[in-house]
Amino acid sequence: METHFAHAYIKGIDSMPRKTSIVASLARDRYVADAMVILEKTPRRSARAVAKAIDSARANLLNSGVSIDPKTIRVARISVTAGTRIRRYKPASRGRALPYEKISSNIFVEVAGEEKAKKVTKKEEK
Repeated sequence: METHFAHAYIKGIDSMPRKTSIVASLARDRYVADAMVILEKTPRRSARAVAKAIDSARANLLNSGVSIDPKTIRVARISVTAGTRIRRYKPASRGRALPYEKISSNIFVEVAGEEKAKKVTKKEEK
């Protein structure tokens, strides 16, 4: 049996990278089914985005053309990086403008799965 990999990269999540990486660490090095249950019960806004990225990577692996056993799919690698920063200004007293930044996150997920074992017939054994 051979291990196959697939990945998904989601950009522009409206959440801080530090907050999103806390949620991503809950799913790191787990089977996909377990990670999805954990993320469904996590009361953080970025949990939906991380779950969506994991589900997308799982779908990419299952649709890659190789027969993969769904029970063996695990999160091989997950990382959260800082995305684009949008600069905004808030009006203040006496005609001033106070700057602030809206920071986004990028989520990279790589999943790994084992190939299904092929059934051996009696003709192939001989």
